Amino acid sequence: METLKTIRKIPLLNRKKGDPGKFIFTGSVPVDKIDIQLFKYNKEECREEGGISHDSIEKFQTDDYTYWLNVYGLNEPDIIASICKRHDIHSLVIQDILDVNQRPKYQEFDNFSFLTLKSIVPSDREMITEQISFVFGDKFLLSFQERKADFFEHIRYRLREEKGIIRERGSDFLLFAMLESILDNYFKTLNQLDTEVEQLNLTDPDKELSPNVLVMIENHKKFVHFIKKSILPIKEFTQIIERGENKYIEKRHLKYFLEIKDLCLTLLDSCDIILASLESNTNLFFSVQGHRMNQIVKTLTIVSTVFIPLTFIAGIYGMNFIHMPELRWKYGYPAVWVLLIIIFAGMIVFLKKRKWF
Repeated sequence: METLKTIRKIPLLNRKKGDPGKFIFTGSVPVDKIDIQLFKYNKEECREEGGISHDSIEKFQTDDYTYWLNVYGLNEPDIIASICKRHDIHSLVIQDILDVNQRPKYQEFDNFSFLTLKSIVPSDREMITEQISFVFGDKFLLSFQERKADFFEHIRYRLREEKGIIRERGSDFLLFAMLESILDNYFKTLNQLDTEVEQLNLTDPDKELSPNVLVMIENHKKFVHFIKKSILPIKEFTQIIERGENKYIEKRHLKYFLEIKDLCLTLLDSCDIILASLESNTNLFFSVQGHRMNQIVKTLTIVSTVFIPLTFIAGIYGMNFIHMPELRWKYGYPAVWVLLIIIFAGMIVFLKKRKWF
């Protein structure tokens, strides 16, 4: 998994604009075309319109229907601004929708609430992140996705086929279902990360530890921290709902958002566990490397220790003094070899008894 690609380094928004009515998309993800989809539903029926033009979108009516407008792609700021202005969405919210570097947050306005967060698309090669923003109010919800993904396909299926209670409930229950889907991807991502951490196996004596292992561990740490930062605002949002400070969340749906809160707490606990495991692996990496280095130094020291007395004797007889009795002895050369062998064997036996190797 190439987690370095997930932490995108995108130029920050330049807020020194000459025209305050001009909105800027800060992302760099290529999107061929903005795709807009509208669901209009109640208990009896569900109407779906796909691939609609932004010019044909009218302000939601006050009737017995719940409206869900989903927009794929943020690379055309003028279209996004046009859609938002038709629903009286504040200009600050529009820029937050288009600013993919925006920190996940929740804001309350007079006629709607705004929630923006980060989502993850689990992948075998890399973790793809994107920004998703929600504007919701009485019987309407607008969702803006940075790229086209199948986060909410099961929700569309429930609406079309009238599965569950989603068509009986309002936009707040729809928001709950969408948040649950996003958190489900976080669970899959953390499970994948946890599996990779377990497969590191740094204690295998036959496995050469590459510095790339340490790089991968550090990348995983960054990504888990990114996930924690993304989940915390969702938990804070559920706490606001728990205190009854959002007028668009029905009391009968409070239990569902408390479930979202529990999911967030579980994810945060999983993040802490994975971070602790990664930190432990970092320490283990250096401990194993240090142990292996000590073993190498120990081996070299033993070899040096064994050869020190042999080198000493060889050095003595390498001196070219005239009056050295052994130099003229017939058996001097083999006698020195016997002495060297005896000393060598003695050193080996001595070191073995001391259990130095």
